[in-house]
Amino acid sequence: MKSKVALIRTSADTVLEDVARAMDLGGAAEALPADSTVILKDNITWHLPFLSANTTPWQLEGSVNWLQKQQRKMIAVHNDTVVTDPLEGLANLKLQPIYSAYEIEQFFVNKPESVTWSKWRPSLPTPSLDRVYPEGTEFPDLFHGKSVLHFPTVKTHIYTTTTGAVKNSFGGLLNTKRHYCHTWIHGVLADLIAVQKELHSGMFAIADGTLAGNGPGPRTMMPIEKNLFIASSDSVAMDAVAARLMGFDPYKIGYLRECAERGLGAVDENDIELVGDEIEGGWGFTVGDNFASRFGDVLWFGALKRIQNLFFHTPLVHLFSAGSHVFHDEWWWKRHGRKRMAKVAEETQWGRLFADYRPKP
Repeated sequence: MKSKVALIRTSADTVLEDVARAMDLGGAAEALPADSTVILKDNITWHLPFLSANTTPWQLEGSVNWLQKQQRKMIAVHNDTVVTDPLEGLANLKLQPIYSAYEIEQFFVNKPESVTWSKWRPSLPTPSLDRVYPEGTEFPDLFHGKSVLHFPTVKTHIYTTTTGAVKNSFGGLLNTKRHYCHTWIHGVLADLIAVQKELHSGMFAIADGTLAGNGPGPRTMMPIEKNLFIASSDSVAMDAVAARLMGFDPYKIGYLRECAERGLGAVDENDIELVGDEIEGGWGFTVGDNFASRFGDVLWFGALKRIQNLFFHTPLVHLFSAGSHVFHDEWWWKRHGRKRMAKVAEETQWGRLFADYRPKP
């Protein structure tokens, strides 16, 4: 059976209805069991209000509305990173008012008082995780037996070319030591699809491409207005479709190629059924580098790869976290990010919608 991927055109005037259409056509009702609690896994890549990098309020609210009408129980799960504060992000990205308005219980996987972790191994092989965590990989106890709904955006990534539904699991399923994984990131992402197939009772994702991110993502990008949603129960197929839209060959993207080789999802166009609206691809997106990624390239993939443990498995990692904060939050945001968001607010329907967004429960 082919994997179904829904492509839906949208506008600010009809966005909540368009999210519902994406959920319907993508097969969310079948993918998310009616008797299973749905984990809402947002994507707070950056705690600053940079559209195209993060889950949007309309993407979240449209999905919550749809789930509510389906009488599904929901909880929300957030993660932090060494460079991202989820509480600040929830406020700046206007997600917290939605969780509050719909009275959705929230959990923070990196806070021990909120979520506990235990070692667990799926029956499918996870060779890259085994290499990174030879003592065994821990996963959140809260996740077992629940379904998951991912909220990625359509964007590029400096280390994985694209990032979407597959990589959205990375923050929630691995703890704050997940930076250990970067050298083997493509294999780790394939392993996490294998993990989710057994950990969760169902999986679905809806990606926001209202403003897609082009350039050295997942933060320092140029938002491009594309006015679409992508939805599917096959995260791999969905990311493959997104890659082709952006102008990339998914077979040249390591995590997608490995997922295809391991039978974890569809990548070949002949194995994917597109439903919904016709969307022209070949956008000509590129990735490139920024100041921070050049350091990462050397330490994770280049000349210093063999001694990376010295930098990332010791307190020296805090120097890199501080450097990332200075580059992203203090320099790039103030020099470029604010200007790009001001342009988005002035010139796009999505910037105007974001400025005045209020939940409508």
